[in-house]
Amino acid sequence: MRVACVGGGPGGLFAAVLLQQLPGVDGVTVHERSPEGVTHGWGVVFWDDLLEQLEIHDPPTAAAVRAQAFTWNDQVIEVDGDAVNVGGHGYAMSRRALRALLTERAREVGVDVRFGEPVEDPAALLAAHDVVVAADGVHSSLRGTSTRFGTSLQRGRNKFVWLGTDAVFGSFTFPFVRTDAGWVWAHAYGYDEHGSTFVVETTPQTWRALGFDRLDTDATMRALERIFAAQLDGHALRPPGPTDGPTPWQEFSRVRNERWVDGRLVLLGDAAHTTHFTIGSGTRLALLDAMALARELGAHPGRIDAGLAAYEQRRIAELADVAAEADASERWFTDVERYLGYGARAFAQLLVDRRHLVARRLPAVYVGARRLRRTLANGPLGTPVRAVTGKLRRSPTR
Repeated sequence: MRVACVGGGPGGLFAAVLLQQLPGVDGVTVHERSPEGVTHGWGVVFWDDLLEQLEIHDPPTAAAVRAQAFTWNDQVIEVDGDAVNVGGHGYAMSRRALRALLTERAREVGVDVRFGEPVEDPAALLAAHDVVVAADGVHSSLRGTSTRFGTSLQRGRNKFVWLGTDAVFGSFTFPFVRTDAGWVWAHAYGYDEHGSTFVVETTPQTWRALGFDRLDTDATMRALERIFAAQLDGHALRPPGPTDGPTPWQEFSRVRNERWVDGRLVLLGDAAHTTHFTIGSGTRLALLDAMALARELGAHPGRIDAGLAAYEQRRIAELADVAAEADASERWFTDVERYLGYGARAFAQLLVDRRHLVARRLPAVYVGARRLRRTLANGPLGTPVRAVTGKLRRSPTR
């Protein structure tokens, strides 16, 4: 079986690593359009469950990720300077470091990794391989060659921009800052000892009122540095591209596919699905896709079509609940100003429990019920969220 993976992100590279090691695989090639060492974005987050799955499927990759992972402790939700610690811990890594270690592992097991090589002729690629994995992102060119996937793309409402900074956040931090035009907030986390991801989000109304629709990139960075001066403590924000062009503000692209397989072409990662960045699972889900694809092809030796069908069925079913949670999280942040009037501690609890229907739809009822339970239990009014909720097993980002 000859395999081609199109897209050299974490999902495509790890799929290549696992597929190359299957019996009966004659060779795996990865085609990545960008040059080696060039990647977009800053850092990715993950938790113990991903490390456990990596250990099961490819121990050398798990060991490399553990060795390079940046550990963050606690999660801090800050509302106009009033901070609440909701506990928890997790890991992060720079995208560049993750791609580098997966590239090294791929080459180690014999994968032919080709950077700077976009696929010019998808039909020729499909004709030359038994399986072609489309791991080429939200706007997948390979997915676009077929109408059988039943692809839908929807744009989110809020504006966001993915930035970096050399301020190192040792805790996963959600600062919400009130401006004269409305609220602006960030999702900030360190990914190594030298830098952090700093995603800024706001409503389209506040975005326009603050003039971000008219500012260039450099002016936008300076404006955001003023808004988040307390959190950045003198550190600068860095855009993902040149500073002399338009600011790369985005709306979230929600990708869904009715089918993930068309013949021997199979979707993986963002080409197959996207989940809103507020649950922090994009990279994790792409790696889990890779594991499932290798597992199902390995479980159906000599029966490629059966293996691909099993992969499609399995992952669509497994992602249903995650997709619903991600959609709920996106809706919550779209209406975030509805929840900011309850005080920092109650707001933090609403953020943590935003997937719960009552917390999202009837916040006053939810907050009142929690206060009543605390009063009946004779808990002190100053009890932090950490104590009220018990040991949190899921991050506010998940």
